[in-house]
Amino acid sequence: MTTKPYEVAVRAEAELGEGPTWDAATGRLLWIDILGSRVHTYDPATGRRTVRRTEQHVGAVKPRAGGGLVLNLRDGIGVLDGDADGGFRWLHHEPVPGRRANDAAVAPDGTLWAGTMRYDEAPGGGTLSRVGGDGTVDVVLDGVAVSNGTGWSPDGRLLYYIDSPTRRVDVFDYEGGRVSGRRTLAEIEDGAGFPDGLAVDADGCVWVALWQGSAVRRYTPAGELDRVIELPVPLVTACAFGGAGLSDLYITTARVGLTEPPALAGSVFVVPGAGKGMAQPAFAG
Repeated sequence: MTTKPYEVAVRAEAELGEGPTWDAATGRLLWIDILGSRVHTYDPATGRRTVRRTEQHVGAVKPRAGGGLVLNLRDGIGVLDGDADGGFRWLHHEPVPGRRANDAAVAPDGTLWAGTMRYDEAPGGGTLSRVGGDGTVDVVLDGVAVSNGTGWSPDGRLLYYIDSPTRRVDVFDYEGGRVSGRRTLAEIEDGAGFPDGLAVDADGCVWVALWQGSAVRRYTPAGELDRVIELPVPLVTACAFGGAGLSDLYITTARVGLTEPPALAGSVFVVPGAGKGMAQPAFAG
């Protein structure tokens, strides 16, 4: 089923809008502009927005269990004591020339699964790492090109993952912070774009944003495509459930590289009542 039920939540011109995350503790949406080096918040109840500039490109932002935010940055993992004027410190600092941070997600055990990629998107230049609250880092996957969407099944036994150039949504068995049994859940056909960020709903369905595809798709746990949400912009980057009942799907977009970007490119869209999301854990650090 193809639908166009979207609204514009935040009209913006983000160069590379990404990483929407619902912060249940504050009732706000967090999202970032990677290349604009900005962390945004949006309160749908009041319309209030905040913007904080980071000192380097930021790939993801997530709430921390003790308050504040954790950032997946170009040179490592940093934490903020607050999103407006709180202090910053490095939790893990590991600069690699030519590499930057990308998408990240928090696992059921509170660890941060942080992705990286090379600026030139060279194959094998990126990783997916598990970051503990104390800053301990274990590389889970190496040889990645563009580490993107990461999420867990409702029972926490499956990990879904996207390395965008493969055009696949992969699934792993997940237990005790370890993954095994990699296999394909779904493949994106030529001409439909590249899979980017993802969100898993309470029914175990996987929602996938399509870069250069102008859409978000939903796949069942069996890998069947059963819904398409079309958008008026080509570079759709990520999605997340939010709102009071976790039923609204927020979608980030980008305008980088577009010679004549559509008017809404770089904005945040919302699909009210799209489904039923799951509460996301906060980072344990």
